[in-house]
Amino acid sequence: MPADDGPAEPSSAGSFPYKLVATDLDGTLLRDDHTVSTRTREALAAVTAAGAAHIIVTGRAVPWTRHILDDLGYEGLAVCGQGAQVYHAGEHRLLTSVTLDRQLAGLALAKIEAEAGPLALAASRDGLDGQVMVGPGYRLLEGPLPTVAVKDPAELWSAPLNKVYIQHPELDDDALARVARATVGSLVDVVMAGAGVVEILPLGLSKATGLSLAARRLGVKAADTIAFGDMPNDIPMFGWARHGVAMANAHEELKVVADEITTSNEDDGIAVVLERLLLG
Repeated sequence: MPADDGPAEPSSAGSFPYKLVATDLDGTLLRDDHTVSTRTREALAAVTAAGAAHIIVTGRAVPWTRHILDDLGYEGLAVCGQGAQVYHAGEHRLLTSVTLDRQLAGLALAKIEAEAGPLALAASRDGLDGQVMVGPGYRLLEGPLPTVAVKDPAELWSAPLNKVYIQHPELDDDALARVARATVGSLVDVVMAGAGVVEILPLGLSKATGLSLAARRLGVKAADTIAFGDMPNDIPMFGWARHGVAMANAHEELKVVADEITTSNEDDGIAVVLERLLLG
């Protein structure tokens, strides 16, 4: 496990200039070993003690996020599934849930395949216990997140979905996202959320739409928000928030639109910024 650097000590007289801290999860709040450092935990605790709210905004659906929230002792709202789900962690219930029109998604995929060739697919089912169904040929990332393999691709479409994952045997993530967006951008949204993770979402859905819903419930505005992220799917969230902070390990597309670049997720990039702001 990576060692924690010592945090700067915030002044007891200091105040925090934002009412909401929005953090992405993978590559941002989580280190590469899928843990949250002590330093970052303490910085977030100091921020909440100063009166701000912390909200996790992740591409993961609730079933892939819940165990992390429980480990953090997180009881507030979380935005999951690229904005599709607003989840109350303390009450373990969904407050909002947006599903992907499966007929429209099927049409979009057919158009992408007509342009780029066959795709490998996975699909995230809606709901608190929605499983991620993985079709033939889809390459899974290493890690502890549970999936269900299906032999018949029709099984991917047998229940309501919040997203579909796509992979191409030859195109890299950036190229696949560009081709898909150019081909079906008027039907669905296409985002790149991580290495090997290109997603088809309902048109108009983004982390920004989910975050705005959650912030409204908290009585907080975009002008009161600082956001942290690392991938192109965080771009709408940066556009919504007053201040967007990209991690040093972030995708170049996000760095270009960021207001600030901090250190990496391995080097407590969130804590570095929060400690500075707490010092005033």
